[in-house]
Order: sequence, then structure tokens, then C-alpha cells
Amino acid sequence: MIPVMGFEGQKVVVLGLGRSGLATARALQKGGAIPLVWDDGAEARARAQAEGFALIDPTKKGALEGVSRLVTSPGIPNLYPAPHAAILAAYQANVPVDNDVGLFFAALGQSDWADHDRPPRVVAVTGSNGKSTTSALIAHILAEAGTSVQLAGNIGRGVLDIDPPEDGAVIVLELSSYQIELARALDP
Repeated sequence: MIPVMGFEGQKVVVLGLGRSGLATARALQKGGAIPLVWDDGAEARARAQAEGFALIDPTKKGALEGVSRLVTSPGIPNLYPAPHAAILAAYQANVPVDNDVGLFFAALGQSDWADHDRPPRVVAVTGSNGKSTTSALIAHILAEAGTSVQLAGNIGRGVLDIDPPEDGAVIVLELSSYQIELARALDP
């Protein structure tokens, strides 16, 4: 897991508790943040609560007071056809909105990554068609060439759920338009 630093002691709301949302909450917690989580589905909320995460409905009046950031899962509408009610509440409360991809790229310059002799690199693949095939092929070629590689994003594991990369490693990310649309940091 990639710990998300920079939010130590701060409340961060995670909206959407699927694969990437729960990984984001764990990574924020590991970095010292106070993750507050929400999903429109009762089953997802129950899973998060079973892991010990505090629930907060960000659409409720005053719920976003003192919150540093709202981190949304891919596919939750932030503009079209209309913003999700929680994202709209964040916009109205002047709470910055980000996603796991933005947090991942912000984490690249933190922790022990700068201590590598050969810093890890990120290859990002996006587009309309062929993202999964292209990403998997790049990862396969790199692995066959003896490079330490991890495949994540819209394929495989969530970006914050991967292992901290080794010296000279490559992270191949398949990124949908939803995943890059809100990312406040993006530097492949």
C-alpha cells in the first residue's frame, strides 16, 4: 500500500467504497489522516464500518466542516449530467475534490521514493479503446525484460493498493477519463 502523506491529523472524506475507495481510506489512514467514508450503498458502508472506518454523510448540513479534502471514486459524476450531491456539497463548502490517482501522484515525491538510486517511473495509458490490452502488454514486456513492474488503475489493483515500488521499478497504470478528470496531481 502507498501511504498518503500530507493530511496528518486532518479529516478527509472518501466518497465511494468500492475497490479504489476502500484502498484510498486505508492509504490515508496509514499516512496519518482521519478518513471519514461514505457510499450510497448500505452494503459498502457496512464493509467499511466493519474495517473500523467512521461513516459520514457528506450531504448533511455541516458534515464537511473541518474537512481538508473530498476524495471521490471514479465514475461518480462531478459535473455531468449533474454533480453527485456530496460533490456538489463539497464545491459549495469550498472543499477541494480529488481522487485516488491524484493522491497517488502527489505521493510520488514523498516518503522514501527519493532515496532510490533509480527512482520509480510511471507509465500511464489512457484513451477510448485498447487501454487494458496496451497496459497489460507493457507490463508483460517489462516483466519479461527483468524489470520490477506493477499493473494497477482501471485494471488490476487500485493505484494506492500497490506495494511501494522497488529501486528502478515501473508502475503501469491504466487510467480512464474518469480517473484523470479530477486528479489534482498527474505526472506520469
